[in-house]
Amino acid sequence: MTDSRAPVDAAVAPGGVLDRISRLGGEFSEALTRVAAQVLADPTAAALSTIVELAERSGTSPATVTRFCRTLGYDGYAALRVAIATETGRAEAQGSDGWQVDIGREIRPDDPLERVLGSVLAAEIAALQDTAHSLDLDGVARAAEAIVRARRVDMYGIDGSALVIGQLQIRLHRIGIPAWSWSEVHGALASAALLTGEDVAIGFSHSGTTSETVEMLAEAGSHGALAVAVTSFPSSPVAEVADIVLTSATRASTSQSDVLAARHSQLLVSDILYLAVAQRAFPSMVAAFETTAQAVAGHRKDGLPLHQFTPIVGDQK
Repeated sequence: MTDSRAPVDAAVAPGGVLDRISRLGGEFSEALTRVAAQVLADPTAAALSTIVELAERSGTSPATVTRFCRTLGYDGYAALRVAIATETGRAEAQGSDGWQVDIGREIRPDDPLERVLGSVLAAEIAALQDTAHSLDLDGVARAAEAIVRARRVDMYGIDGSALVIGQLQIRLHRIGIPAWSWSEVHGALASAALLTGEDVAIGFSHSGTTSETVEMLAEAGSHGALAVAVTSFPSSPVAEVADIVLTSATRASTSQSDVLAARHSQLLVSDILYLAVAQRAFPSMVAAFETTAQAVAGHRKDGLPLHQFTPIVGDQK
């Protein structure tokens, strides 16, 4: 899926004003989106411009720029300029010759692999930092507590998200949590229709607009299951049908490196959710894991002790 939000400049810092503008882009009106695009395209110029100049460059009016500032929580353009100048100044002080320069840029066919690696690494580190900053840990805790008590857990995801839910399903099963992953809509809807208030349903969708995932999670919620959405866009359709929204962040860009980074953001949320469940299921979790590990012990290479496969939760002996 693609999103219509403006590309992010290299100066964007996780949790800063530019990051906030990029993340709110999908909620802006058409006029405010033009202002956001102009700011993100050249934050340094925006910090040095008058309100009239920014309005002219974005094809809007000073009143629209003022409305844009207030939408972000600033009293006026002067306050926004200070915030942008502070953030871009900090980025420039870090130097422009590092890997951060390539954040959000497209990977071209003639790029050397060193530059491809730097671009991908930069995007993934930035996405992980953004996720850590924006993730609702209270929401993670609520979801984990519900999962531990649940009769069953259904997880839904399409395409890249299917890889994430498949891994989470295996990990939950290994610690005794009855979990299923669904990437095929017919089977998922049938399963969702059988859920009750004793169950949990989790939908993974980076864009939040994957219709199948929205439909599956909505079906589960309509039967009383606790609906959890993992998405990069907290105002998206999948979030609207969820009881708990966990934000997995990535830059508002369609560059290939950012698209790849989205999956790692989802994996980070998945890892934190799994460990939160394991903490709450301890020590029965350890017993379940050791039992399942012993069952497959004959398929391991000799010399690897069982404790090496025990989850890192609680005391290790």
